[in-house]
Amino acid sequence: MASAVVSSRLMPAAGWQPGHVWSPDNVRLCWHDHLAPTVPDGRPALLCLPGLTRNASDFGHLGDRLGADWRIIAVDLRGRGESGWARDSLSYVSLTYLRDLSLLIEAAGVQRFVALGSSLGGLLALRLTTAHRAAMAGVILNDIGPTIEAEGLARLRANVGRSGNWPTWVHAARDLGARNAAVYPDWGLHDWLAFAKRLCRISAQGRIILDHDPRIAEPFRLPHGDAGADDWAAFDSLAGMPVLSIRAERSDVLSAATQSQMARRLPGLRCVTVPGVGHPPTLAEPAVAAALSAFLDGIA
Repeated sequence: MASAVVSSRLMPAAGWQPGHVWSPDNVRLCWHDHLAPTVPDGRPALLCLPGLTRNASDFGHLGDRLGADWRIIAVDLRGRGESGWARDSLSYVSLTYLRDLSLLIEAAGVQRFVALGSSLGGLLALRLTTAHRAAMAGVILNDIGPTIEAEGLARLRANVGRSGNWPTWVHAARDLGARNAAVYPDWGLHDWLAFAKRLCRISAQGRIILDHDPRIAEPFRLPHGDAGADDWAAFDSLAGMPVLSIRAERSDVLSAATQSQMARRLPGLRCVTVPGVGHPPTLAEPAVAAALSAFLDGIA
C-alpha cells in the first residue's frame, strides 16, 4: 500500500536526490541523498534516521550546513514520508526497520557511515551495531538512550496514531503548536508552519494530513512490544567509537541520570544539553550545531 505523496520536501534543487529500494514484503523504501562533489574520498556518509512519526525532512537543514563536506543520507522509514505503507502493520517494529536499513545501506553504496538517530532513530542507530559495527565510524544519539523514561514513553504511546486533518497549513500549524507547546515553548507561528510542513503533506483531497501510516501505532502500543532488545548491551558495544549524546533540557524521554550513566559506561562519550526545548531537539539549535560540527570534525 503506497502513501499518496504529492512531492518531496528535500528537493533536488537544494542538492538532494531521491533513491529507493524494494523490501522483500514489497514496500518501497526511500531515502534522500545529498552528495556534494567536494566530499573527501573515504569520508563516511552521515546516515540520518528519524523519530517514530517523523521523516527525512527533519534533516533537510543539514544539507545547508554540512552538505559541502559530507554525504548525507536522510531516510524515510517504512510507513513515513515517501516510503510505502506496509500491508502488515506488525512489520512496523525495530527488527523490520533494521532489515530495511541493511537493504538501503547496500543499495545506496554506503561503505562506512556515522549514524545520526533521533528518538526511535537513535535506538535503531544503537541496534545497527549488531550487523554493521565494522562499518560504523561514529554514532550521534538525539535525545535517546538505552533507558526511556516511563513518563515520556506513555506520552509517545498516547500521541502516536492520533489523526490530523486540517484545511490549511496555518490551521495545521496552530493545532500542532497547541499540542507541542511544552516541547518548543519559544516557537512562533513561523516555526510551527515550518514544523507542520516537515510533519505533514497535502492529501489527494487537498487537506493537510500527517505524513505517516497511522497503523505504526499498533505494535508500538503493545506492552513489551520490543521485548528482547538489550539496548545497554548495544550501547556498550560502542566502546572505542566516537559517540555524541544530545539531550533536551526539558526531555521526558532521556533523563539527566541516564545520560550520566551513559557517560560512566562509555569513557569519552561527548554530551551536550540543549536548553529550553523538549523531546527531541531539531538539531538546528545553536548548542547542537556547534556540538555536531565539533564532533564531525574529529571523524576520520
